[in-house]
Amino acid sequence: MLPPSHPFNLLVIDDETSLRRTLRIALESMGHRVTEAANSAQALTSLQQQRFDLAFLDLRLGTERGLELLPELVSVAPGLHVVIITAFAGLDSAIEAMRKGAFDYLPKPFTPNQLRVVLDRSALIRGLRNRVTALEEQVGHLAPDVELTTEEPTVRKVFDVAFQVAPTEATVLLRGESGTGKGVLARATHTRSKRGSRTFVTVHCPSLSAELLESDLFGHVKGAFTGAVQDKPAKVEAADGGTLFLDEIGDLPLALQPKLLRLIQDKTYERVGDPTPRTADVRIMAATNRDLEADVKAGRFREDLFYRLNVIEVTLPPLRNRRKDLLPLARHLLKFFSRQSGKSVTGFSAEAEAAMATYAWPGNVRELRNAVERGVILTPDEVVGLEHLPGQLTSAGSTRVEVGAAVTIDALEAEHIRRVVASSPSLDEAARILGIDPSTLYRKRRSAKFRTQSAESDEKPTHGD
Repeated sequence: MLPPSHPFNLLVIDDETSLRRTLRIALESMGHRVTEAANSAQALTSLQQQRFDLAFLDLRLGTERGLELLPELVSVAPGLHVVIITAFAGLDSAIEAMRKGAFDYLPKPFTPNQLRVVLDRSALIRGLRNRVTALEEQVGHLAPDVELTTEEPTVRKVFDVAFQVAPTEATVLLRGESGTGKGVLARATHTRSKRGSRTFVTVHCPSLSAELLESDLFGHVKGAFTGAVQDKPAKVEAADGGTLFLDEIGDLPLALQPKLLRLIQDKTYERVGDPTPRTADVRIMAATNRDLEADVKAGRFREDLFYRLNVIEVTLPPLRNRRKDLLPLARHLLKFFSRQSGKSVTGFSAEAEAAMATYAWPGNVRELRNAVERGVILTPDEVVGLEHLPGQLTSAGSTRVEVGAAVTIDALEAEHIRRVVASSPSLDEAARILGIDPSTLYRKRRSAKFRTQSAESDEKPTHGD
């Protein structure tokens, strides 16, 4: 028999030693991992120490009743499939078991084929739930798929490295400016991995306070803090067997960094308000637009965590360095937004393509996406013209400003400030990167020379990947 694509972690709860061992041998021969428990206390202890996909629960546990333990199992381990096994099968007990949360009901004696049917059905339902979770996340961040094709040799090397390590369990750190598509590449790498059929879960590190981020990442128990009116499952638990993607990892609060380090090293974590260690089999991928080496030196990021994350480093280049890819990508986005809007937009005017080809794109692929979407919405014709694109592409600032070009120092400074501001999560962070005070940055952005070149680009693109 072929082993399962992803072995289950199973718990057998039965007071008869011989039956537990027989069931264990049968299940392990199918390629699954099995833990035994002779009573409710052992079962609950096992559930607190590790995560199980499914439990086989005897209806009678000596002096205990399996149906009384069933609600506790479901409460301690949300998402656990519990299969009742019994030599005293009856319609009433089956109905009561299902009402209390049982996944299935097997009368003794049962055959290996009956076990396979139950396990296959559990795997099917779990897989469907994972797909629903992934689809819900995609709908929540509705956006066109970015084509992972390129005419740029440097970008091809980036994709090759990412896809070469995809089948491994190596931790991957994706680096690059905001908007370069790190999240897209992370998902594509997960899809090509051995975990591709399991869940891909994203945690946005800058989006929450330290307390809420810890609860989101590791979960909490009822009463752990004010407002915790019920248990909350962890994103780590949702990603078990799959990939946990930590977006903008450089913004992870210092207080949470040792807890993440423990998860990476030992695959263990604790829910907020519950000191019991739990395990999670997750692959970690992370992304950042920050200089983590500088953050390590400044004491804002743990050095040991940095080295744990930086096993495989992949750096995505900014869009301004992908000139051969720019127009093909813009046309791909145009097709998507044309279909989405129900319009028949077929392309760009020559003037629009020329402006896009020479613009610096400080907001990278995300800014291009927004510009193309705007163009499709505003054009009344089949072609997106220059007048339908954002103002910064038609302003004086659209002239290509690069080091070594025939431009003034003032123009270089204005362009550099605009790019840093566009790729930073806040003005304070932009000022830190530029090495100036926030008040100086504010004054420079208000100056006449800066307004002349970037007045049209003050609508900074939203950050995140």
